[in-house]
Amino acid sequence: MNNPMTSPEWPPWVVLHIPHESTTLPADVRSRLLLDDENLRNEVIRMTDHLTGEFFTGNAAETTVVRAPVSRLVVDVERFPDDADEPMASRGMGAVYTTTSQRTPLRADISKRERERLMRDYYHPHHARLETAVASAIDRYGRCTLIDCHSFPSVALPYECADHSRERPDICIGTDDFHTRSALTDAFVRAFQQAGWRVGLNDPFRGALVPRSRYRKDARVEAVMVEINRGLYLRETDATPLAGFADIAERIRGCCRDALEAC
Repeated sequence: MNNPMTSPEWPPWVVLHIPHESTTLPADVRSRLLLDDENLRNEVIRMTDHLTGEFFTGNAAETTVVRAPVSRLVVDVERFPDDADEPMASRGMGAVYTTTSQRTPLRADISKRERERLMRDYYHPHHARLETAVASAIDRYGRCTLIDCHSFPSVALPYECADHSRERPDICIGTDDFHTRSALTDAFVRAFQQAGWRVGLNDPFRGALVPRSRYRKDARVEAVMVEINRGLYLRETDATPLAGFADIAERIRGCCRDALEAC
């Protein structure tokens, strides 16, 4: 996490959360995955939110950013820690995945001890960093706006159980009933629409992450999820950025800035 200082692009009470950009697979975790190298490479390409850090941070080096250090195939820090609370666990994609985006096995049966180790080594430290960043913003400014930064594939992956033929929006804005004021929702949707983007509200994905200790308890913490359709900026077969990447990234940040200024 970078030092929490005022950025020229983001208000100082904003925290950027980037959970799915990393492609890092520690050797001990990789050895437990069932996929061969080619299939694993393809799965990482499919499941990574490529270049989201560059999209949202830009040149603002001092923005408060909390990034997951490992691939979501190691642990998914966006999931609830207890599978009993996590809807995606029924598809084998709770905090520790056992199936792939193609709904094939990713891991052999994982023991309780191994799952606890992964959570201890990667999940809980990440959330501790997020808790610290949010607490720092509240202590300094009396508020925190958490922007949950994502991208999504232009065509639904099998694990989503969605209509693969349905055209997806350019931008998805995700909200939480408690932590996203209607004014914040409206401002983000309006800013992207006015810039010419097709916007889905909680479509194709919904929600916005908030530290567990404050979830549905602390209204000083606001949250909004911004998801970018990868087809806008990426050759999705190999995660190569398209020529207009830098311009699109600046437009995305500009929309976010406009939305925050409007509310």
